[in-house]
Amino acid sequence: MTPSTPANEKPDSPSLNQAAIEMLAPAKLNLMLKITGQRVDGYHELVSILVPVALYDKLTISKQEKGIEVYWSGRELPKGQNNLVNRAAASFFEKAGIRKGARITAIKEIPLASGLGGGSSDAAATMKGLNQLWGSPLSNGDLEGLALSLGADVPFFLLQRPAIARGIGEILEPIRDFPSFWYVIVSPKLMVSTTWAYERVKLKLTRKEIQNIINTSEKAIFNISELLSNDLERITLGKYPFLHSIKDSLIELGALGALMTGSGPSLFGLFDSAEKAHEAGKILTGQWRKGDVFVVQGLG
Repeated sequence: MTPSTPANEKPDSPSLNQAAIEMLAPAKLNLMLKITGQRVDGYHELVSILVPVALYDKLTISKQEKGIEVYWSGRELPKGQNNLVNRAAASFFEKAGIRKGARITAIKEIPLASGLGGGSSDAAATMKGLNQLWGSPLSNGDLEGLALSLGADVPFFLLQRPAIARGIGEILEPIRDFPSFWYVIVSPKLMVSTTWAYERVKLKLTRKEIQNIINTSEKAIFNISELLSNDLERITLGKYPFLHSIKDSLIELGALGALMTGSGPSLFGLFDSAEKAHEAGKILTGQWRKGDVFVVQGLG
């Protein structure tokens, strides 16, 4: 079982002349994911409830005279992966009109292509860190615009609070007083393509059904049994049936509910105490050796 990082761990705020900054890039969980339509540009519209959790990639961002250098440790990135961190840094410098560079070293703890949003979170942390290092030349609106250009999940990671997401994920409504839960996440050693999963969604929703989903999500935030739902779960679990057993195990071990996050393959269970979550995580670590088990607290 991978130890959790304390939920209240935050990097120090930098001074204007600081040359380096450390940033924490949290993972996310989708407590609900409903696909409501598809736009002409190919993006799918959705209603989702997103929660950041205390599982982090850790980035150290330093100033340098020119060039963008990114170094990874922890989990190995696939060869040829289009690195969002490089794109985020380049977008920041271009938008800010700054002719300087950055060295970014990242310790990757969030599994790749796991439905936990690690790449998007790293991109958001990169932009926020660079903006702080250079004395905030970009407004929040500027950063949000850059974030959306990098990916639909990136704006959420600028917010880093439980939120209802609409549109393609860029319309965010923070949720006040969200219940405090512990989460046990099981992430098998399996990479699921988000594009592959979304291509297999069958859209049949009417406008009335879409509005009902929105209304239900707003009312059911504090009723987990009514909330947990993911339109992509049937697709991914259909291709990888063994994932059903992970979900069943989470329920058997006392989770209030269990669900796949994003396009998967990671699944999670919600627990109302740290003690119950850690006990379940300990058991699952012994059962699921071909993957990772994380016990983490929700943020926000």
